[in-house]
Amino acid sequence: MHKTVDSSRVSISQLMQPSHSNFSGKIHGGYILNLMDQIAFACASKHSGAYCVTASVDTVDFINPIEVGDLVTMKASVNYVGRTSMVVGIRVESEHIQSGNKKHCNSSYFTMVAKGENGKSIEVPGLILNDKTEVLRFLKAIKRASTKKSRQQEFNHASFTLENYLEQLKNYRVKIELPTDY
Repeated sequence: MHKTVDSSRVSISQLMQPSHSNFSGKIHGGYILNLMDQIAFACASKHSGAYCVTASVDTVDFINPIEVGDLVTMKASVNYVGRTSMVVGIRVESEHIQSGNKKHCNSSYFTMVAKGENGKSIEVPGLILNDKTEVLRFLKAIKRASTKKSRQQEFNHASFTLENYLEQLKNYRVKIELPTDY
């Protein structure tokens, strides 16, 4: 069975209140992450027809701050499916209600895994890609997974040695003071 990307799209909007703000008066990033996790769950569950859990979150860059009184809208869609997992892309925008000015606040990718009644991972429906943007998002998800796997292999491999990387660190604001028996 396959489902279209459109069939599981989810959008939510919420007015940001003072109780959501941090000490500098901006909306707390943790609050936004909580909302993002909720919409990722809703989108993945809608696609899979099952309870879903967050397996990982890939890159959350807070581009623009969100102000108290802004209307925040989050849009989510399934960008990629594996056997039991889905990558949900989320876009966060804020709108100043009085002026109508909108700004992109962040985008992120949540990997969600579908779970059955017994708590074991279950197979999810395939994905029908029916426009160029959907194909591009699927390909980007494959590339992100490949890059992550390469990075893990590079740094977790048995042949990894610090000596191969210490020269690169000279260009950074770091002082290396390793014991002689590291």
